[in-house]
Amino acid sequence: MAHQLAWRKTMLGLAVALGCLATARAAEQDLDKGKDGDIMFVTPSDNIGCHYIPKGGTSTYQPMTGGPELQCDRVEPAYVAVFLDHKGKAVKTENPGEQGCCSLEQKLVYGNSWSEGPFTCLSARIGLTCTSSDGHGFFISKSKITVH
Repeated sequence: MAHQLAWRKTMLGLAVALGCLATARAAEQDLDKGKDGDIMFVTPSDNIGCHYIPKGGTSTYQPMTGGPELQCDRVEPAYVAVFLDHKGKAVKTENPGEQGCCSLEQKLVYGNSWSEGPFTCLSARIGLTCTSSDGHGFFISKSKITVH
């Protein structure tokens, strides 16, 4: 029993170390800004798209809290939007009324990360992880969505 516990601790430590190594190796990717400072990108699968709104908003949209904010939408298997404000827990909205996110022109390549304002996102084949500087964030993929 003690041997199994030691083995599990070793495997857990290895998994944590590999996760840290993968994060450390993520290349920071620069993405072009729109005329108002907003940024849109999609993952290589084109199934997840995100829209970053800077502090103060844009000429057509003003965040309720003043911003900045990040919204990522998943198209399949069901349309879901995840909203992350610059402070506080992410919010998931299933089947939002408005369904149209993001230009397909900019792709956040698998293995790369992007950062702007308080937000950082890491693109991987298993899904997209985004966090804010206050520690809140979300994971979004075709098979699941988690918010914290």
